[in-house]
Amino acid sequence: MKYLDHTYYVYILSNHSRNVLYIGMTNNLFRRMFEHKSGVIQGFSSRHKLHYLVYAEFYQYVNDAIKREKQLKNWRRQWKIDLIESENKEWEDLAADWF
Repeated sequence: MKYLDHTYYVYILSNHSRNVLYIGMTNNLFRRMFEHKSGVIQGFSSRHKLHYLVYAEFYQYVNDAIKREKQLKNWRRQWKIDLIESENKEWEDLAADWF
């Protein structure tokens, strides 16, 4: 994945067993993944050990990213799984070698 300055990312995280999905948006995917993986921010993702980046999209404009995040959050679980598997069939951690 290409990392660009002033880009907004919509991403999907999962845990080891793939039974929980988390959708988020950020302007710094590298920093945000460090926060998720290290558990520095307490909440849903740390409670469920959502440390695997399984999908990401990037946008030039923040409003587009927010709109897409809201859209994905309203999707049925199977649609989210289909989206992930369209790009990442094996559910590999796309940020596995970042830290």
